Parts: sequence; C-alpha cells; structure tokens
Amino acid sequence: MPSLVLLDANHLMHRAYWAIQRNLSTSSGEQTNAVFGVASMLLTILRQDSPDAVIACFDEGKETLRHKEYEEYKAGRQETPDDFYTQIPRVHQCLEAFAIPIFSNPDYEADDLLGTFAKKGVAEGFEVIIVTGDKDLFQMADDHIRIAIPHKGYSEPEYLDAAGVEEKLGVTPAQVPDYKGLVGDSSDNLKGVMGIGPKGAEKLLQKYQNLEGVYDHLDEIKGTTKTKLNDDKESAFFCRKMARIITDVSVDVNLKAVSETQASVSNLDQFFTELEFYTLRSRLKKFLEQKGFAQSYFTGDSTVDIPDEVERKGSAMSAEQLPLLD
Repeated sequence: MPSLVLLDANHLMHRAYWAIQRNLSTSSGEQTNAVFGVASMLLTILRQDSPDAVIACFDEGKETLRHKEYEEYKAGRQETPDDFYTQIPRVHQCLEAFAIPIFSNPDYEADDLLGTFAKKGVAEGFEVIIVTGDKDLFQMADDHIRIAIPHKGYSEPEYLDAAGVEEKLGVTPAQVPDYKGLVGDSSDNLKGVMGIGPKGAEKLLQKYQNLEGVYDHLDEIKGTTKTKLNDDKESAFFCRKMARIITDVSVDVNLKAVSETQASVSNLDQFFTELEFYTLRSRLKKFLEQKGFAQSYFTGDSTVDIPDEVERKGSAMSAEQLPLLD
C-alpha cells in the first residue's frame, strides 16, 4: 500500500527552535535555527519512511472553534519569542522546496486537519504516519494509522500503533479523549478532574471503559476519588469534548496528485545554498547518491555540486549545526 506522512508542522518547528542554538544564522545575520532543524528532520523523514506523499499542517489562528467554545483555551501558555515567528515564512519556503503542500484553517487546529487527512488517506488506500508529539493525536492510531514521535531529530522515531498507544498510556486510542477528560491538559488550560493523574485515570478507564461508565458506577468508587469525580464532573465531560479530534474538516486535496508530485533537486539545493546550510547540502548529495526512493521523490539533475572547500566547511559545522534534537 502507498504511504502518507502527515507532519504536525508546529511541533516540528518548536522542537527545532528550542533544540538548536538561536545564534545559528546566515552571514548576513538572518536567524535560521528553526528552519535548519525542520529541514534536517525532513531529510531524515524521507530517508526513514520513504513516503509516497507528505502533507504539512499548521495552526493558523487564535479564534478556532475551541477558542470560541472556551475563551480561556490555551491561556497561560508561555509566550513564544518573536524570532520563532519570523522564521515561519522560511519554513514554508523550505516545505515548498521539498514539494510538501501546506494546509491550515482559521477555524480548526492542525490536529483536526491531521485527523481529517489521516481518515481520508486510509479511505483512499494509504498507510498513514502522523509525525507529532501531541498526545491528543494518539486517538487516531489504528490498524492503518501510526503515530511517529520524533526522537534525536528523527533518527530514532517512536512508532505507535493502537497497541503501542495502549502500552504507553494504559488506555486504548478510543479512550484517549476520556483520559484527557480526567487528567486534563495544562498546556491547553483544561483542568480535567483535579487530583486525578495518569495512573488514576488509567485504572478508572480500564475498569469502566469511558466517562459514562465511570459516572454510572460512581457509587462503587470510594474515598477522595469519588469526591473529586463528583466535584469536577462537568469539567471532565467538557475536557473530553475539547480533546476529541475533528476528522471531517472540508479539505480540497487530491492525495493521488500529491503522491505523484516530485520535488526539484535544484530548487531544494538553491534553498539550502541561500541559507548557507552546508551540512544539509552534503546530506542531500549523499541521499541522492543512494538512488532508489530518492530518485523517485526528486526530479531534475540529481547532481549536487559542492566544491571541496565548501564540503569541508559543512563537515566542520556539523557538530555546531546538527545537535540531537531531543
């Protein structure tokens, strides 16, 4: 079966931005640490997963349906520095150079787009990998959808199918919204049930299956746990609602056409050259020399001409530019 890789682009950008020193810049002074990190992970994803199609999804705004439902949604998050946002246009250029289409929607979060594309991909015969670190998306795992959590850039991804999610969280993918309803999510400013942690939620859901089951058997639950559940019942159901991924967003994309689109070697090499990504030019050159998948993903002259002195410079900068993104 053909494979579709879906990128949680915000997650990749944040990983790259915080992992690579912020003084990484071009000779003209343009900061590029997040761009470099994303580009590095994209090369590794292509090498690791050999996808037939790749799509990237971004969050777009602060007035999504969830924000309209709850004004304090995601309130209290630490402000992201301005030099993160100034690199977003370059990350878009990077994705375009890799011939990866970009999607966002002001009414929905990237999670909803990823969930929608995952379901669409399976319906059209693709095996799907969602690259993310967001536990909300664990609910999407099934026989044809895997979650790939990046580690060390993407050199050691952690792949989770439905069984993997259950082993990691102690609940099934279908129970993830109920799990989030109980434990909450501080990053989204959703409290869940105060005092119920991951282990407590795991035990409750293993015994009672879902929130309805928990509250239908509240009389069986003893002590402070019963009190906590009783006090925050409304919050539990509300947080579950907020955690559920929307999988029927209207998207205009032909996945077969995406799978048939090739990236231009010269365009990507030109982008790397402009931003002085010497290490990545060397990696691109080695990738193309492997033939096989690289030749099917890229089009045009597969030769990346790197003068010896530039290649030596790239090797010397590897330790500085390519830390373990973990």
